Amino acid sequence: MDFLPLITDSSERIDFLMMGLGWDPARRRVFRHREIDLNATALLFGGQQLVDAVYHEQLSSRDGSVRHLGDSVTGDGKGDNEVISIDITRVPAVVDRIILLVTCYTGQTLAEVDNPFCRLVDARNGVELLRHDLSPYTTSGFVLAVLVRGEHGWRLREVADSINAQHPVEAVPRMGGYLA
Repeated sequence: MDFLPLITDSSERIDFLMMGLGWDPARRRVFRHREIDLNATALLFGGQQLVDAVYHEQLSSRDGSVRHLGDSVTGDGKGDNEVISIDITRVPAVVDRIILLVTCYTGQTLAEVDNPFCRLVDARNGVELLRHDLSPYTTSGFVLAVLVRGEHGWRLREVADSINAQHPVEAVPRMGGYLA
């Protein structure tokens, strides 16, 4: 597994990250119409233990270092519909892993969603570190990446793996393999 240091091309530390999630609203159909509600989540782990979670039902970690900037239940609007900000300088010492994931609360597979994407961005300058088109995935969830704290600071491991989970609570038991 490749870990990338969180540094810019000019060797500056990347301390502020943003996970963006976007999609287009469900198209209106005459007889059947069902909204699509994707959710961005950050799961904070200490070892194998879940320490905190930030998602549409809990918009901030207890310490405020990770924040969800608001829940979109339709995908209306351009660009990122949901955003999670991460200030890794403030993440408590007990947390050594942060898993970033997407789930579809309304149960559609990502392949059934119009123009779904997720990305990880250096929040200081807007440079994308990762970006994934989610439309090829025939599951209701996607693990984007894991942020890992080591003795030399935080590193990034891209995961890009599909999972079946409509809610972060359903995803937590499936995260063990990403914590190694």
